[in-house]
Amino acid sequence: MITIAVDAMGSDNSPNSEVEGAVQAARAYGVRVLLVGREAMLAPMLKERGAASLPIEIRNASQTIAMDEQPVAAFRKKRDSSIRVGAELVRDGVASGLVSAGNTGAVMAISKVVIGVVEGVDRPGLAAVVPTLTGHAVLLDVGANVACKPQHLVQFAIMGNLFSKQIVGVPSPRVGLMSVGEEESKGNDLTREVHKMLKKASLNFIGNVEGRDIYNGRADVIVCDGFTGNVALKTSEGLIEAVLKLLRDELSSNVQAKIGALLSQQSFKRLKKRLDYSEYGGAPLIGIRGVTIICHGRSSSNAIKNAIRVAKGFAENQVNAKLEEALSRVDSYAGLGKRALV
Repeated sequence: MITIAVDAMGSDNSPNSEVEGAVQAARAYGVRVLLVGREAMLAPMLKERGAASLPIEIRNASQTIAMDEQPVAAFRKKRDSSIRVGAELVRDGVASGLVSAGNTGAVMAISKVVIGVVEGVDRPGLAAVVPTLTGHAVLLDVGANVACKPQHLVQFAIMGNLFSKQIVGVPSPRVGLMSVGEEESKGNDLTREVHKMLKKASLNFIGNVEGRDIYNGRADVIVCDGFTGNVALKTSEGLIEAVLKLLRDELSSNVQAKIGALLSQQSFKRLKKRLDYSEYGGAPLIGIRGVTIICHGRSSSNAIKNAIRVAKGFAENQVNAKLEEALSRVDSYAGLGKRALV
């Protein structure tokens, strides 16, 4: 049975979302969950949910890293934080993955130092799976690295390509580079240099893509720096929430609209499910030696449940081992090497 550690203390809704999500995941996916946090708080909550027969255990952690704390300072001062204890469980082989909706910078920093980074990776990247008109696309980085060098984006392309193959199931992912125009000459110094490098790579590189291409299905992997990716992702989340609310308002505006809404109820439920970020769980931190899934700070229990599912899938598919093997065949990131990237 795959074991996943869950940081139960870091999110906006903690520990309610984490406890409920762990219970749902243990029931639905046959996964063992280690809830990491204050035992005195977590134990009664599990008892209330009748979880005694489920494969859920508590690992006590006396400290919590707040959302507004500096990651490096928190790492040094809070050695018994729920994030760090969870990362140590992965490092020591007790758990196959860590799920956290806590301070993103702290989760990333602690995962890098405690779990370790795959050889050849300068900076792990956060990969988000987004719905498209034709299926799903992988967008990375979405917030782990706000300032990047060209070789970092090349590594994101390699890691995103592998993620798309192994997790999304795309045989030959189309890799696009986020820019302000399709032409090779468009963009800033960073994107123009990355474009030149990716043209030499053994990837299915389709050139520059624009913001509108995130959802139209043109690319299976979209590469960008963490600043751009984070803004794009959160703008999309806000737009989806606004559109769904406007749609609800319109469908309840008069009798005819209410009748139409009733007739289309199942279709609207399917649409909401397809667009709901909680159905995708969280963003995997790709490039570390273990599995870390970073969730939205306001994650619901459904988001935590699905993040545990994603972590379980990563562990079962041995994505990190395959990534490490793929990267071992790259001679030089600066010049992309002489051998195939993947």
